[in-house]
Amino acid sequence: MAQRVLLRVKPPLKMTISEWSDKYRRLSSESSAEPGRWLTARAEFQRGIMDCFASGVSKIALMCSAQVGKTEMLNNVCAFHMDQDPAPILMLQPTIEMAETWSKDRLAPMLRDTPVLLNRVGDPRTRDSGNTILHKRFPGGHLTAVGANSPAGLASRPIRIVLADEVDRYPPSAGAEGDPLSLAVKRTTTFWNRLVVEVSTPTIKGLSRIEREHDNSDQRVYMVPCSYCMKKQRLLWKGVRWPDGEPERAAYHCEDCDRPWTESDRHRAVADGQWTVTNPAGRYPGFHISELYSPWSTIPRIAVSFLEAKKSAETMRVWVNTVLGEPYETDAEVIDYHMLSDPSRLEVWGDRLPLKCLLVTVGVDVQDDGFHIERVAWAVDEESWSVDYVVMPCDPSDPNSWRRLDAYLLEPSMREDGRPLPVRATCIDSGGHFTQTVYKFCKLRRRRRVFAIKGRDEATSVWPALIQKKKDKVKDVTIVGVTLAKDCVYSRLKVMLPGPGYCHFPRGRAINWFEQLTSEIVQTKFTNGFPKRFYVLPQGKRNEALDCRVYAYAALQSLAVRWPTEALASRVGGEAAREIHPQPASPPSEGQLTVPPELVAASQVVQSWSQPTPAQAPRQRSGFLGPRAGGFSRGGWLRGR
Repeated sequence: MAQRVLLRVKPPLKMTISEWSDKYRRLSSESSAEPGRWLTARAEFQRGIMDCFASGVSKIALMCSAQVGKTEMLNNVCAFHMDQDPAPILMLQPTIEMAETWSKDRLAPMLRDTPVLLNRVGDPRTRDSGNTILHKRFPGGHLTAVGANSPAGLASRPIRIVLADEVDRYPPSAGAEGDPLSLAVKRTTTFWNRLVVEVSTPTIKGLSRIEREHDNSDQRVYMVPCSYCMKKQRLLWKGVRWPDGEPERAAYHCEDCDRPWTESDRHRAVADGQWTVTNPAGRYPGFHISELYSPWSTIPRIAVSFLEAKKSAETMRVWVNTVLGEPYETDAEVIDYHMLSDPSRLEVWGDRLPLKCLLVTVGVDVQDDGFHIERVAWAVDEESWSVDYVVMPCDPSDPNSWRRLDAYLLEPSMREDGRPLPVRATCIDSGGHFTQTVYKFCKLRRRRRVFAIKGRDEATSVWPALIQKKKDKVKDVTIVGVTLAKDCVYSRLKVMLPGPGYCHFPRGRAINWFEQLTSEIVQTKFTNGFPKRFYVLPQGKRNEALDCRVYAYAALQSLAVRWPTEALASRVGGEAAREIHPQPASPPSEGQLTVPPELVAASQVVQSWSQPTPAQAPRQRSGFLGPRAGGFSRGGWLRGR
């Protein structure tokens, strides 16, 4: 009897988190591509990170890419403490919605499928279980999931362990309370053995919180040995190379012997690697890991994704952040308008657009004295042509002014082959003195993808991924990330060679238009103690041309265009199209015109992609701001669209 009692009160075995995970943790089919028993050896770099969590340190910073298992490592920390070292734990996510998603999709399956945790948390159907979606009680502690945007969830609760996930996505302030992470850390003050873990994919260089925390750490990097020369090295992007035009044959090359590694060589090297401190003066442990180490990715796949991402600044930023796990250093700081307006850079294409152009968008800036409008044609990989820039003097409070604008938007642009390119999307600024008038005009034309927009610096994307709704009705205004949009526009203005992202401008454009296009400068301001990038307009300058280009670019993003493949694009564009079908000096008659099949197919595909669905575009109504049927003439070329 005494022996059985002693067995019951016997303290748990002293285990590291990786040892506990290998022995007890089970992965669930709905949250893992490899369900079943956890194996730390599958991604050996995780061992040093997880074991550091329970090594007695008070703070850890982890700057990482996607595809390295960071969420599952945090889950293992929660599970270990539930079973071996009970404590009050706080899981801090960027929003309440993300906290609920983590609890439902990650935590609940782990509690269900890991046998030693099965009875640790009470049944939520029991009245006194203390178990809700965001709050789990277990013997000796509790686990609470909160959003960084919720001041109530961060207050009045003692916490020993704070697991802060995706800290770069936190708002500057939780309501009016201040920095959400600082509020959470404050709850650990009374615990001598407290632990704060900050984990995130970085964002913009100089503004990234996880970058700042990592810089203050001991900056540990994972060193792996070459299978051929045994030289220990850190996997860096510069070591990835492939034959021209064949990224699927990419391989990592040793920095010492230059031998290419097979995927088996890479996995073997990662299995034999170890963490190395590179900044001994750091105040706490810090780790950096990229997708180059991931067993769930391959070097050829990463190379292919790089070639896709380099076509635009926005996709390149995402690639650097999520694949390399590094902050993105933007070069969109200052643009010299003299460079853009140099006569050698300007072009002449007449009243017909080049064959490469596939669709047209419009940006409209509403001023007290009229409309400023830019029409932009787009080709594959966001190569653009400034078709025209119109200043329409008028009184925006007069309905006739809006009828003139509507007539302009209904007018198509013509291409060299005689094909009309209608305006596929329009963004109109609603932030001036005519907000309700803009709302009414756009609401009647939403089927034509005419959007009322409002810029917001802190928005996380140029165009929202989902249509914003309120009480099951589409909102009158769409929030656009103007800082990100201006980053993209400025980065494209720096492209020097025609091709992806290049901006074509017509000869004869006024010099002050180029000055307006590059008028704003980037400054860093501190908000609640955190740096943020802003575009600032110097006193005495105007920026209507920049605003119009930003709105036209936002309109393009609203279409979510999937551009044709490079092979098809090469048949469509430039000299290749002329070789397929030489164009006469004057516009041919209808009987003479024979359009290359590849060109017609590409245009039709892009136009079909950009058509709004019935769910996205409510049916139009007639009104004083627009003609019947949304402005589509009964016998015109737009009939049936």
